[in-house]
Amino acid sequence: MAGHSKWANIQHRKGRQDEKRGAAFSRVAKEITVAASLGGGDPAFNPRLRLAIDKAKGQNMPKDKIDNAVKKGTGELEGVEYVEIRYEGYGIGGAAVMADCLTDNKTRTVADVRHAFAKHGGNMGADGCVAFLFRHCGQLVFAPGADESALVDAAIEAGAEDVLTNEDGSIEILTRPGDFLRVRDALEAAGYKPAFSEITMKPENETELSGADAEKMQKLLDALENLDDVQAIYTTAAL
Repeated sequence: MAGHSKWANIQHRKGRQDEKRGAAFSRVAKEITVAASLGGGDPAFNPRLRLAIDKAKGQNMPKDKIDNAVKKGTGELEGVEYVEIRYEGYGIGGAAVMADCLTDNKTRTVADVRHAFAKHGGNMGADGCVAFLFRHCGQLVFAPGADESALVDAAIEAGAEDVLTNEDGSIEILTRPGDFLRVRDALEAAGYKPAFSEITMKPENETELSGADAEKMQKLLDALENLDDVQAIYTTAAL
């Protein structure tokens, strides 16, 4: 059994992301471009690109924008060259925070991230200061009410690494990053479509925050997410 607030936290996080659909288009377009640049423009042979395109489709991103992002990555259209970089630090109550960025100007990005931490009560730390608190994995989350026994059997057969049943009834299936697409496809083929799925940095333990501390932490997370160069935020905070 795992934490009692998992489903509420996931729904909250998805809701915040959905509110920022315009920024989401920009982020996923960057990810598509970088993925195509690194692994080629055919998603059948480039898992990272396939994931990025799946995410874009899930956000109803127009096909022409997806195609243009791929072409920028393969050099068919002129585009910006991005660098991947991760910044780490601490938020309210010592909760760990990691920000994954894609940027064409590292000096600008590090200044913006440091300012967001400092302005909202956090502290940016050195590389690796909190990464050990997270697990790099594929995560598929099923809403409360799923047939636990059948889903667990299907997950094991598909090659999942771990299955967590939360106190609120939601179920998390974890995979190795390289197995994520295969497991997700197998489960969907068996009739089990997750409410939420991604390759992520999952906190090994959570720091529960409420009241004023939760509000302050949300402001910090929002400030980081509002930065153009930030692609994804990971935190141990449970709000």
